Amino acid sequence: MVIRVIKGIGTDIIEIERIEKAVNKVGFLEKYFTEAEQELFINRKGSISTIASNFAIKEATSKVFGTGFREVKLKEIEILRDELGKPYINVFGKAKEIKETLGIFSFHVTTSHNKNDVVAFVIGEGKNE
Repeated sequence: MVIRVIKGIGTDIIEIERIEKAVNKVGFLEKYFTEAEQELFINRKGSISTIASNFAIKEATSKVFGTGFREVKLKEIEILRDELGKPYINVFGKAKEIKETLGIFSFHVTTSHNKNDVVAFVIGEGKNE
């Protein structure tokens, strides 16, 4: 019998205004977000709350790994949305290696925002071995 266990949890909160200022800097989106994420932002008409949400989810995911961004690059964690708008996480490079080493087979993610802040919470799920 496979018992599912939490392999890691992470949370992050970010001020939307901080991301709004960063987006106005040349190269910010290209440096920290994949092409697919940038396409998502365009489709959502440049929604600052979506950009801030993705950034917060990336931060929370790095905390699931227990590394922060010391070992993982922001672009190695990609946040997209399914047909209902629910965020999901893809990982590449070192982030994928860490995910596999930890035995994480899925992420559960939620995010919410108000006028000023975005919060994200991520759980890395694996099996008890």
